[in-house]
Amino acid sequence: MATRFTLIFAASLLLLLLDCCSGSFIGVCYGRSADDLPTPDKVAQLVQLHKIKYVRIYDSNIQVLKAFANTGVELMIGVPNSDLLSLSQFQSNADRWLKNSVLPYYPATKITYITVGAEVTESPNNASSLVVPAMTNVLTALKKLGLQKKIKVSSTHSLGVLSRSFPPSAGAFNSSHAHFLKPMLEFLADNQSPFMIDIYPYYAYRDSPSKVSLDYALFEASSEVIDPNTGLLYTNMFDAQIDAIYFALMALNFRTIKVMVTETGWPSKGSPRETAATPDNAQTYNTNLIRHVINNTGTPAKPGEELDVYLFSLFNENRKPGLESERNWGLFYPDQTSVYSLDFTGRGAVDMTTAANITKSNGTTWCIASSKASQIDLQNAIDWACGPGNVDCTAIQPSQPCFEPDNLASHASFAFNSYYQQNGASDVACSFGGTGIKVDKDPSYDNCIYMRAGSNKTVTSNTTAMSSSTSSSSQKGNSTLVFTILLVTCLSALMHIQRY
Repeated sequence: MATRFTLIFAASLLLLLLDCCSGSFIGVCYGRSADDLPTPDKVAQLVQLHKIKYVRIYDSNIQVLKAFANTGVELMIGVPNSDLLSLSQFQSNADRWLKNSVLPYYPATKITYITVGAEVTESPNNASSLVVPAMTNVLTALKKLGLQKKIKVSSTHSLGVLSRSFPPSAGAFNSSHAHFLKPMLEFLADNQSPFMIDIYPYYAYRDSPSKVSLDYALFEASSEVIDPNTGLLYTNMFDAQIDAIYFALMALNFRTIKVMVTETGWPSKGSPRETAATPDNAQTYNTNLIRHVINNTGTPAKPGEELDVYLFSLFNENRKPGLESERNWGLFYPDQTSVYSLDFTGRGAVDMTTAANITKSNGTTWCIASSKASQIDLQNAIDWACGPGNVDCTAIQPSQPCFEPDNLASHASFAFNSYYQQNGASDVACSFGGTGIKVDKDPSYDNCIYMRAGSNKTVTSNTTAMSSSTSSSSQKGNSTLVFTILLVTCLSALMHIQRY
């Protein structure tokens, strides 16, 4: 009996420890409003190639579910607004949907979330009154199969669900949505499901450029915005909008519901009036966002709080209506080439929201690969730099400090900069046929240290690297410390139990 208790106790505590030490993740939305996209099996291969572990789709398309079988990629699937009426009316409809849309592919296809309805308050035919009944029926169908803890049920919202978002501490839900929001929040709290929100600082800047700084929207601000009620300092709009949600939840006494960002991003192209929709701005926003999330930075009101985020979107979608930007949110073109370079691990980016991660250039410049350069041009430039250019490219070889992220843009940036610094840091030395650009922010990361002017070799690990690494991994270190303490406590308790 004591042995059985010991095993149960140990297993329960281990699950608790694993849960408390998990970190935030970055996923990608896979929209399909286009007529020129690759087949789902090729998309699954692309996702794995770029080490994307979490994907959101907006329905339960059979071909997509089959394509992601046995990939290890976690899928968030959706119930479209058009199906809410059916699933809300009868439990049998929800049972049938789950039987036909989920069970044939699960668990080979790792489905972890079901979104019931998407931004219903924004849809022309407001179906908000149907959402909670449909969610309840879907959850009941999951419970019948014992899957309610493995697959969570929620619904996504636009920021328009708030009546006020600034200052963040004054965040409040729109009273006109109270009839469905209160029961929904109760549902989420009772079932430990997240409140899902779609957040776009791009729109805030585009629609009010005189009130919103572009740098503030891009995580590049050098000054803070102060919340007059709390004194909290905000260096980016993303955090301010997330905290507005937290404060709105707390105002209704929902303090345990986690927030998940199910869409955010930046377009790479727009109409003439959308001047901020450029590849460089899109790359800057998503790169800084990824690092911000992966570092478990949290927000000013919730420092260190886990926040999972899905980037919108995997591809440019040519059938989306509206302004030009609506068809240009993709990270990839339909031919599967990158719109701009992006490291999904967050290792190759500098988080400008954390002062400890900012390296002041003091006049120093570096040379990196342009986001507009083609893959062929980058490869040719690397071959030249590491050959006739006499650059020591050992650091970008497998198992070396600058090999990851393993992509041409990252490797080219290291090679370009080494050549640039070795040859007087002149404009000509950063040309590379138009594929190189000069920057004043140190592109070094982890133990990959980029050469500076005046140095004659690349340092792969030093005190500076250790300092930067410590800053970027402090949250992980804290989690590890907590894990170790709890584990020792667990083992001591088990030894005590066994003794008696």
